[in-house]
Amino acid sequence: MKILIACDHAGFVLKKTIKEYLLNELKIEDIQDFGTDSENSMDYPDVVHPLCKTLQDQPQKELGILICGSGNGVCMTANKYSHIRAALCWNEELASLARQHNNANILCLPARFVDTNLAIKMVHQFLITTFEGGRHENRVNKISC
Repeated sequence: MKILIACDHAGFVLKKTIKEYLLNELKIEDIQDFGTDSENSMDYPDVVHPLCKTLQDQPQKELGILICGSGNGVCMTANKYSHIRAALCWNEELASLARQHNNANILCLPARFVDTNLAIKMVHQFLITTFEGGRHENRVNKISC
């Protein structure tokens, strides 16, 4: 599994911590970081667009994590892409259900509204949960216009 990750300036510190967790705790070495690389102000679409274009090429083998202050900006931008299902989550259950029922392929995190421990738990749930399919697959197939 390859993990794609990106953030704006508000999510930079949390992104660093999540990458360390992915590498050191989950032993995931295939991580592609799309930036940003500092807390200097920047525009979140500049990192979301490249991540989503990459994810569209390998949707079955990759998952994404996007982080900004509220999580809304990165989520709205990502969901403009076909076959991208980005889910803004603020607790573990939502992160799990996003994968299980909605086959989400991007987890969006609100860096200013969740603490680091909760963010790590959401990432963990998102990565270990699989899509349930069945009745949910019919619904997911109706998302794209």
